[in-house]
Formats: sequence, structure tokens, C-alpha cells
Amino acid sequence: MTALLETQGLTKSFGAVRAVDDVTLSLNAGDALGIIGPNGAGKSSLFNLIAGVMPANEGKVLWQGQDITRMTAAERCCAGIGRTYQIPKPFNGLTVYENLLVAAEFGGGGGSESKALCTTILDQLELAHVADAQAGGLRLLERKRLEMARALATRPKVLLLDEIAGGLTDLECDSLIAAIKDIKAQGVSIIWIEHVVHALFAVVDRLAVINFGAKMVEGPPQETFQSPDVQSIYLGIEA
Repeated sequence: MTALLETQGLTKSFGAVRAVDDVTLSLNAGDALGIIGPNGAGKSSLFNLIAGVMPANEGKVLWQGQDITRMTAAERCCAGIGRTYQIPKPFNGLTVYENLLVAAEFGGGGGSESKALCTTILDQLELAHVADAQAGGLRLLERKRLEMARALATRPKVLLLDEIAGGLTDLECDSLIAAIKDIKAQGVSIIWIEHVVHALFAVVDRLAVINFGAKMVEGPPQETFQSPDVQSIYLGIEA
């Protein structure tokens, strides 16, 4: 079966530093892959390569078997790769609904179709009550939800989540997990970078560990997290 999204030997260097070092990953339709690693391990740089925000020095990104390495970020978004950012980046001067409408129009819809999609997403992510509020005045949880909502409005087949649970209380995190489970249940495949490990365990099918830009190990979440190398490097626990 052809993977929905695949990276082959993806590498990005900044001078003498390899931020992403020969990373190969694959994601099938309907799957969720979690990615963990220490701060500065290269996780967000990997997302930037997948999303087309910056070019790779080596390697490929494949979308449904087709090489999209030279596609722009906008082209990848329209093809079906949506993403969030660790620090939410809404249009602060627009309302929540207007933020979604911009994303929906960009993602290929128009008119009544885009408006209906935005209304559905507002309900799904519990943002209907702030639909007419300016995005710049939202609380953190609402901003996180809006970040996901804007990505969903582009109609993604794959959603890249970059530390979406960071900074939330336990109760807020549980609420966010429920929303992400719902998104996955609707058939959207997910790659999720996160430091809140229990949130990942509630959603993902596989876990990959990145350290110094390279993939250390990948497999079932609990088994991968409990491996001696991961305990040593990620948690500082000696094997």
C-alpha cells in the first residue's frame, strides 16, 4: 500500500549543524504518528520541511507516491497537508469566523461551501461562542483551538500538529485530546509533535523519537517510550 505521506532521507543543515539528519518516516491514511524528542532536536524543522516552509538539502517528500519536494508551502497546503504552529498565528484583527473563512477560501472552496464548512468546524472545536470575537483577544485554549480550526478549514488529508497541548492545564489538555480524537475519527491522518506525552499516548498509533536531528527509534507508543535509549536521552534516565 502506498503511504499517504512519506519522507525519504530528509536532511536540512544550517552551516555545520544538521537540524534534520536523514529522516525517513511514513504515514498511512487514517493513522496518527507521534514525534517526541528534547528541545532543539529538530522536530519543528522536520515539520517545516514536510510543509514546504523551507527547502531540504537532501532527501524527498512524497505525497501519495508523488515527489512534492519542490512544491511550495501553498501548493502542499492545497494538496492536503495542513499544519499548526507551536505559537498560534491567527489574523489578530479578524474575527474567529473570518480567520476560518480565509483558510477555507484558500483551501479551494468558495461561497456557501466555505461558509458551511466554517460553521461545522466552529461547532466541532467548540468555538461557535467566540465566532464573532477578534482572534487577538482569545484565551490560550481558544487560540489553540483556532489554530487547529484554521488548519482544518483548508480541508487537509494530513494534519501536522506542533506542540498544540503546550501550556494548557490538565483539564484543557483533556478537552483538546477529545477534539483531536474526533478529527482522527473523521479520517484525517495526523503527525503530532508534543512534549505532553500522555496526550500523544491517547491518540497516536506509533511513536518516533528524534534526537540531534536523527530518528532514533519508531514503534508502538508505550514500547518505544520505555526503550532504554529513549529513557536515557529523552528523560535523562540511565539504562
